Amino acid sequence: MAKLYFHYGAMNSGKSTALMQVAHNYEERDQKVMVMKSSVDTKGDAYLVSRIGLRRKVDVLLQPDDSICEKMGNLTGIACILVDEAQFLTARQVDELYEITKRIDIPVICYGLRSDFKTNGFLGSIRLLELADELEELITICRCGKRAKLNARKVGGRFVKDGDQVAIDGNGDVTYESLCGKCYLKYVGSILKESIQEVPEQSFEKVLKLTK
Repeated sequence: MAKLYFHYGAMNSGKSTALMQVAHNYEERDQKVMVMKSSVDTKGDAYLVSRIGLRRKVDVLLQPDDSICEKMGNLTGIACILVDEAQFLTARQVDELYEITKRIDIPVICYGLRSDFKTNGFLGSIRLLELADELEELITICRCGKRAKLNARKVGGRFVKDGDQVAIDGNGDVTYESLCGKCYLKYVGSILKESIQEVPEQSFEKVLKLTK
C-alpha cells in the first residue's frame, strides 16, 4: 500500500531542491511524476524555485478551493505525486492526498514548513502531521551553528513578531532566517501568547541557578 510522506524543515533546508531531485530520479528511470504546489506560494508563479537556482514548472497549480482529485485528472502511469509548499494546502486537500495513497495506491511526498514565523502551525502542516504515514525532518543550520527549527521573519532587515501568517519571501522587503530555539528567543523574543502572563526574566535565572 502506498504511503503519504511529509518532509518538513525550516527555511533554507533544501525542500524544493530535494523534491526536484526526487522527480529527476523517477524520470531518469522513465517513470512519470506529477508535481504540484499551492497558488498561495506566489514565488515563481507556476514554477518551483529553489534557493540554489533550480527551477521546474509544476503540473498542477492548486487554488485553496480546488479539489485535488478533480484538478489532477487522469492518473494513469503516474508513479508518484510530489507536493511543494505543502503547508499552504487546506486540510481537505491533505485528506484527498491521503485517500489517493490508499484508494489508488500512488505514493504522495509532501514538502513544506511545519510552523510560521510566530511558531504556529500551518493548517496544511498540522493535517499532514496528523495523517502522514512517514515524517522526516530536513536539516538546516542556525547562525550559531546549531540545528535551526524555527522561521523568523524580517522586514527591512529587522526581526518582527507581528503580521499576517503568509508573506512570501522576497516580496517587498520581507525575508526569513532559520533559527534555533535559543537564537529565536534572543533575536525575536518570547513565544508566550498574549493571553498568558509574561514570565519575568529573573524567574528563568532562578531556575538556572537551581539546576547548577
